[in-house]
Amino acid sequence: MEQHILVISQYFYPEELRINDICREWVKRGYKVTVVTGIPNYPKGKFYDGYGLFRQRKEEYEGIQIIRLPIIPRGKNAIMLMLNYLSFVVSGFVWKKKTKIRADKVFIFEVYPMTQALVGVWYAKKLKVPCYIYVQDLWPENVEIVTGVHNSRIIGAIDSMVNYIYRNCSKILATSPSFVKRIEERESAWKDGRSKVTYWPQHTEEVYCPQIRKHLDDMPRNDETFKIVFAGNIGYAQGLDILPKTAKLLKKEKAECSFIIIGDGRYREEFKEEIKEKGVGEMFFLLNRKRPEEIPYYLAWCDVAFISFANNPLFEMTIPAKLQSYMACGMPILASASGETERIIQEAECGISCGSGDENKLAEAIRNLIKLPRENLHVMSENAEAYYRMHFCKKELMDIADAFLDA
Repeated sequence: MEQHILVISQYFYPEELRINDICREWVKRGYKVTVVTGIPNYPKGKFYDGYGLFRQRKEEYEGIQIIRLPIIPRGKNAIMLMLNYLSFVVSGFVWKKKTKIRADKVFIFEVYPMTQALVGVWYAKKLKVPCYIYVQDLWPENVEIVTGVHNSRIIGAIDSMVNYIYRNCSKILATSPSFVKRIEERESAWKDGRSKVTYWPQHTEEVYCPQIRKHLDDMPRNDETFKIVFAGNIGYAQGLDILPKTAKLLKKEKAECSFIIIGDGRYREEFKEEIKEKGVGEMFFLLNRKRPEEIPYYLAWCDVAFISFANNPLFEMTIPAKLQSYMACGMPILASASGETERIIQEAECGISCGSGDENKLAEAIRNLIKLPRENLHVMSENAEAYYRMHFCKKELMDIADAFLDA
């Protein structure tokens, strides 16, 4: 009899997160998959066309049954964002009470916010079934960074919630070795035996692979500058404010480079203003968010792919999902990041990482990359793809998932 996995993820198709691909793969492998999620509204903060409180609350996507809980959209400010998080938990509590679904296992895809995990824990406790959580963001650390809240009572309450979630999960999967270590450090609060934390890195979808250049209507043409591309969420955590500062330094030297920025997010409009203020508008091309299958074709037009984080110790522990996507496409990497991201780039010998938040070092790294012979960049490209195949292969990582689900 097929196993039934209930997936809890506040974000799911048509929102573009890796959980979509994980669920598709589980269906291919013979699992029955039901996803409990919200009404799609990420990252723009308003419901997608065709969806709403009374529209398309249930649907099927590539064999996956989707249940959409009523939520308040994210909006454009902190109050709306908090209401968005709270509404998912409240709706999830009501759903848990009323649902007739009987799954064999629960899998929580924990991206910000961790509060969503409560829905999965409550359901698993009700049915007395195993509960797995895949940790993408550390709480309460991430809360302090994103919200700036440092009140000891608030952080203490969040800390207690996190311990409750971890204590009631059968297994904890984490996206980086540093995350594993940090979670294990707090095990004394909920430990009931040997450690149940495991490193399970992210893979990327099959659409991410090297592509040849083809005509793209919105890609700058007849432009021989050295092209640096960023593709993904344009949020505050990404630390993209370093790019206008770096561009201003490079402009003074008449460095022939340009920045291709693909994506959307809460920081986009402010980012555009900073580009304007620095007087470097001609060095930036801001493109709208693209579907995953389109991204490799945009990368093919560029020389290196860029990753950055805001300068904070938490992000030193993070392996961003876009790193695997870039590497799978055979892109040399330029990073304004430290810690895990820097470690992987150095191990793979696939680019340059210059630490977080220093525009002078980033400008120097770009100068060095511009000067490199083309064959050197080609070697970095091959190294990136080879490292991806060795460490982040989708089949092998999903085989590992099968093993822990069957345990």
